[in-house]
Amino acid sequence: MKGIRILIVEDEAPMRELLQLHLKKEGYVVDEAINGIEAIKKIEEKSYSIVLLDVMMPEMDGFEVCRRIRKVSQVPVIMLTARTQTWDKVEGLKMGADDYLTKPFEQEELLARIEAVLRRYGVGEQETRGNTLFFNGLVMKRKAHQVFYLEKEVSLTPKEYAILELLLLNKNRVFSRDDILALVWGYDFIGDYRGVDTHVKHLRDKLTDAGISGQSVIKTVWGVGYKLG
Repeated sequence: MKGIRILIVEDEAPMRELLQLHLKKEGYVVDEAINGIEAIKKIEEKSYSIVLLDVMMPEMDGFEVCRRIRKVSQVPVIMLTARTQTWDKVEGLKMGADDYLTKPFEQEELLARIEAVLRRYGVGEQETRGNTLFFNGLVMKRKAHQVFYLEKEVSLTPKEYAILELLLLNKNRVFSRDDILALVWGYDFIGDYRGVDTHVKHLRDKLTDAGISGQSVIKTVWGVGYKLG
């Protein structure tokens, strides 16, 4: 599970520590947030593979946190709660949650739910074979040369695909236009920045049409270039 980062959002320290213990034992990289505000800030700053979100938290409950997460990210969310009412489960799913687990739960069930959601997003394939890249619900099947958002295929030109692949493979790096020209077009095109900007614009538009904000996937670093959101 190397490289799979999970965010635990839980206000009760004993539960956070227990979840972290189980997840780290399985090889996951784990971050913590003690409330919704901290969780949203971390999601805006880092890329997570999945979020475990407690429903019953003071000030801002898990439903509201999930709703706000969906404004900035399509990261998979599993909601955790001690409440068993069907209404709660329906409300969580309406807010954009991917799954719902009722406390108390066995460690094996939690791990199985996490693995199922990760498989749905293609995360497991990427980590084991490098064939699939993912970012907030966006999945790139490299051998098939296909891109999907929430299982809906996004049709890209070869250059658009190559730009997106470059960014997905280098999540923490900012690429200048010269970098992109050299790596995607070849050195003969250095200085022709309009081609890069045009392809990035079309790529963003296609991602937005598919349901994920193109601006949230490809960020402009002013005066430098582009990076993964």
